[in-house]
Amino acid sequence: MFDLPHLIQTFSYLGLFIIVFAETGLLMGFFLPGDSLLITAGLLAAEGSLKLPLVVLVCVLAAITGNLTGYFVGLKVGPFLFNRPKSRLFRPEHVTKTHSYFEKHGPKTIILARFIPIIRTFIATISGVSGMGFQKFAIYSIVGGLLWGAGLPILAYYLGRIIPDLDKYLLLVIGVVIVISLIPVALELLKHRKLAKVPAE
Repeated sequence: MFDLPHLIQTFSYLGLFIIVFAETGLLMGFFLPGDSLLITAGLLAAEGSLKLPLVVLVCVLAAITGNLTGYFVGLKVGPFLFNRPKSRLFRPEHVTKTHSYFEKHGPKTIILARFIPIIRTFIATISGVSGMGFQKFAIYSIVGGLLWGAGLPILAYYLGRIIPDLDKYLLLVIGVVIVISLIPVALELLKHRKLAKVPAE
């Protein structure tokens, strides 16, 4: 279990950047505490331990550069992994299906994935593997990075100023954020199910 306040206060903004970068761009960073880290940083800023503008700047830069790194990892590693027709997991047809999906739903998926733990770690690499256009990916990655990297610390900052001892309810706050972020995903899934049930003319 991470002692996030101690971790952030010990390694300051550099530690914040490294963790957010790894969690959003490096596949091995899926276990890192992204949402809780940003919320804790916002709460520490509310207490005066950190400067909110610097927290936001660091988190946004780390989120965007992490995602772009993950994209290029997928772009470079993808052809090597998926040029094996006999592989059960890394098959060329999977790339074709993923590419088609990202051409249709990629932009909103990239933005929404920012708010979903584990998914946000892999989405950039998957985008690169699928061959999604870099310009399209970069634009929506930046939008998602701004919404997530700035949104959570700012929200936590102002809630921390209003509600005393909010840090004691950190898990509840994170849970609420995740549930809210999953609502658009759930609505999209319901929409696709309804469309799938409509018989083709």
